This record gives sequence, structure tokens and C-alpha cells, in this order.
Amino acid sequence: MEYFPLFLKLAGRSCLVIGGGNIASRKVSWLLKSGAQVHVISPEISSALNEWSVSPEYSDQLSLELCSNVAVARLPLEKQFLVVAASSDRQLNQQIAEQCQTLDVHCNVASRTSLGDTILPSIIDRSPVVLALHSGARSPTVTRYLKRQLEAFVPRKLSALVSWAEHWRKTVKQRLPSEVVRQRLWDRVLSGMVAEHLYDGQAVSADTIMEQHLEEAESGQLWGEVFLVGAGPGDPELLTLKALRLIQQADVVLYDRLVSDPILALLPSDCERIYVGKRQADHAVPQVEINQRLVDLAKEGRNVLRLKGGDPFIFGRGGEEIELLADSGVSFQVVPGITAASGCASYAGIPLTHRDHSQSVRFITGHLKSNQVNLEWPELAAPNQTLVFYMGLSGLNEICRSLIEYGRNEQTPAAIIEKGTTPQQRVITGTLATLPALVVSKNVSAPTLLIVGEVVQLQIQLAWFNYTPEGLA
Repeated sequence: MEYFPLFLKLAGRSCLVIGGGNIASRKVSWLLKSGAQVHVISPEISSALNEWSVSPEYSDQLSLELCSNVAVARLPLEKQFLVVAASSDRQLNQQIAEQCQTLDVHCNVASRTSLGDTILPSIIDRSPVVLALHSGARSPTVTRYLKRQLEAFVPRKLSALVSWAEHWRKTVKQRLPSEVVRQRLWDRVLSGMVAEHLYDGQAVSADTIMEQHLEEAESGQLWGEVFLVGAGPGDPELLTLKALRLIQQADVVLYDRLVSDPILALLPSDCERIYVGKRQADHAVPQVEINQRLVDLAKEGRNVLRLKGGDPFIFGRGGEEIELLADSGVSFQVVPGITAASGCASYAGIPLTHRDHSQSVRFITGHLKSNQVNLEWPELAAPNQTLVFYMGLSGLNEICRSLIEYGRNEQTPAAIIEKGTTPQQRVITGTLATLPALVVSKNVSAPTLLIVGEVVQLQIQLAWFNYTPEGLA
């Protein structure tokens, strides 16, 4: 670690900025927000600096000095706590840095950070919470990218949560002598519905929930919470922000076969992992037992993540699981995920509806029962609709045969998407008549999604992700 991250109180301290362009203005803006006394010396002054110097908010903090020929010898460097060399003259900036080093004055050099001893990082301001990023001046582009990512993830109204927690801090400490119990309470509160209420401006509701949790903690019955989270079809970037936040707060996770490795990699390192996946005719853990485990783990006081591929409420048995949680009095949250039909079709370049080809779409489970796909075939064979079969690989022959038998044209386009939205994605296209043989020849394996309808013919034109054409007989 070349630079030690350190937060300094600059209120009232003297800071000198040499330069008056856009780069200098950005640095001045953060110095002013921190309360520093800022003096700017430059041959030119940006409009932003001029506006700040006469504004009621910053006029007492900011002074400007126009100087056509800035010379290091005439700069009051020794009187400064921090000097920012942000002029367009690279040689001048270097001279300022060298003189500051001699005087033992902190110096930041814009665009050449290595010349000074101080970095002014990229800042995400959620005061009183402040996040600062830097890459040691090696890649400002990467730093800006990470800042955009984090800004989307850190709640805008985080300050409301901080102020609320500060208000409750003394009460919690008085009523809960045990540090372990206090920590468990705060973990539960900050990851649960209290935070959601505060972000929505509902402080009264947050107080009510907090009082209830305190009473539970005092009686020794502080249960955990269950997060039922849809992990989407595989690409971790398709997770919602809320899903990612709850994933990173889990003490224990129960996850399915369709949850991808990159998503599991987002779990905390100390999170206990319990595999409860299912394959056809092979259930690692019976569903009834999964339901009960969620209840039991929550009653142990743990934050339980139930991580399911796709969306929990679309062929995911999420409704069954939260029924028992509700009956058992266990608090839970449900976070929807991008279902496989939407995610895989989008990544394959197949629009599920289209004004010229399909006016409706139907999601259907393709799991065989007693070696048959028992569905309303006459309805499914109707034209001008898109059919999406989940888990339809083993029943592909039966599905295609039945649709043709009940009137769907055998030349109707159809596609199998294998491992959709992942780097291993393959799209096999054909027709109802040809797709089963194509799938055998291509050695396709689960997880897959079957799409039937005229929209499939658009796939060659619209495919954009990891595209390798296959099939289309």
C-alpha cells in the first residue's frame, strides 16, 4: 500500500490552489465543502470559481487572485496546510511540488499525483458517511468507473439511517448489556425493514419496528430474518441493487443448482453455504425440509439468504417457502429477480413479443410427470403467441410433437438457449420439426430454455451477446 488513506479535518485550515481551470475547480469544490479556507492563484479563473467567490455559502472561504505570471518564489507555500498544483504549466507544477517537499507542506499535483505526497481521491458524499477512492494515480479511468458503480449501490438517503442509529445508540446500550446481543440487533436492524422504512422517510414505522426488536432481544428471542432473493439467470450484473445488498449481509445461504458461481462469489467469506439444489428425479433436499430449515435457522438469530435462480415466484416455489415463514412468525423480505424467460431471451436476441409476430407470451414448465408433458395443447398451439418452456430439455421431443399434432405449423421457428446470459451461452435455432434432432447433435445440456414462436426468426439479426450461430435448419 503506497498511500495510507486518512481523513483530515480541514475546517478553517489554509489551502492554496494554483490554477483556475476545470480541474482546479473540481478540487476547490471539495475543499470548500470540507470547510477549508481556499486561496486560488491563476492567470485565468473559471466561471464556477467566480460564482463561488461571491455566493453567500462560500464567499467567506474562497478568495481569488488573478496573476498573469505565477512564480514559485512569490507563492506563500510555507503558510499552507495543503497546496494543490493544478495549473496548465507542468514545469510549474513540478517546481511547486519540489518546494513543498522542502518546506514539509502537503502537496497534491493534478494529473501527476506521484510528484506530490497527497492524493485528493474521488469522493462519494453521503455525509456524515464519506467514501473515498484512489488508484495511486495509476488509473483514474478505473477509479471513475468504480465510483459510478458504488454511487449506484450506496443508498442516497444513507444519512437518515446514520442519524436514526445515533438517536437509538444510547438506548440500545442501556437496555442490552451484552455486546454480542447488541451487535446481533444492529445487524438485524440495518439489513432489514427498518432501513427500508427510513429510506422511504417513514421514521415512525422504523421506531416501532426497533422497539419490537429490542423487546425480542431483551427476552432472548431475537430471531433473524429470511431474504428470499432471485439471482436471475446467471450473469451477476443482472442482480438488482437490493439483491446484492442482502446477499452481502447473509450469515447463511441456501442456494439452488441454477445459481451461478460468479453470484456465489459475492457472498461474505464467512457465510455458511448449504446446497439444496434439485435436478429431475434428484432432489438434494426435499422441499418440505428446505422450508423448515429456513424457519429453524432464522430462529437461531441468523440472517438467512434463500438464493434462487431466476425469480422466486416463477416456477421457483418461493410462495411455498414464505407461507411457512409467515405461519411461524419469521420476518422475511422477497426480492424479485430477472426470470430466465426474460434474461435468456434478451441475451439471445429473441424479443418475446413483437407487433408483427407475437401479441402474447406464455411461461410454461416443461418438467415431465409420468413421462408426459400434461398441458393444454390446443391453447398452446394457437398462432401469434410466444411459448417459453422452462426446464424443457428432457421433454423437447414430446413438446414439439404435441404442438404439431394440435395444429402448430411444423415450420414454426424454435430455439433452445443453453446456459443463457453466461459466457458459455449457446443458442440452437431450428423449427418444431428439426429442433429435437439438432439438440441431440449439438450435445446440449441443462440448464436450458425453449422458446417457440415466429419471434425466433429475428435471432440472427438481433443477437448481440457471445453470438455463435447454431442450427437454423
